[in-house]
Amino acid sequence: MLTLAILGFLYDQPLHGYELKSRITGLTGHVRPVSDGALYPAIARLEKAGLLYRRAEAGTGAAPRQTLELTEDGRAELLRRLADPEQAEITDQIRFFTLTAFLHHLADPPRQAAVLRRRLAFLSAPSSFFYDGDGRPVTAEREPNPFRRGMLLVARASTAAERTWLDDTIAELERPWPPSPS
Repeated sequence: MLTLAILGFLYDQPLHGYELKSRITGLTGHVRPVSDGALYPAIARLEKAGLLYRRAEAGTGAAPRQTLELTEDGRAELLRRLADPEQAEITDQIRFFTLTAFLHHLADPPRQAAVLRRRLAFLSAPSSFFYDGDGRPVTAEREPNPFRRGMLLVARASTAAERTWLDDTIAELERPWPPSPS
């Protein structure tokens, strides 16, 4: 997720490390905060792999500021990851939202729709946080614990909203463009 966020934000524009960290934190919020101890080694790995580079700019103090910018290989890597995301980027909600934040860079609507269809297929499979002794998913209606029942109800509502958005967005992406004259 961190690599995808770095590539995605730098695809938009070159950034200083602090600006990049602020944008990633804004995207992931309190759910998955990014620390300097995770961000800067990830930047170093991407730089070593030739996906980004640093350039020095005059700073406000004595030390120059480092601006991070994607290379052409970095841009290509983001597009590859957007077109063919790992399964965890489909099944994990925060990772999927990170992917979705940059999916507009994949300028091919059918390929965008294919990614969204993978998420829709995942959401359509029966699942639960809790299972009974026979391995069947426990529904909110069958859960006596009010706290677990609440988790299940919130998850159901969130999934329903996401499915509606996915259906609508897939239909929009698959609509012929430009619209045929009537």
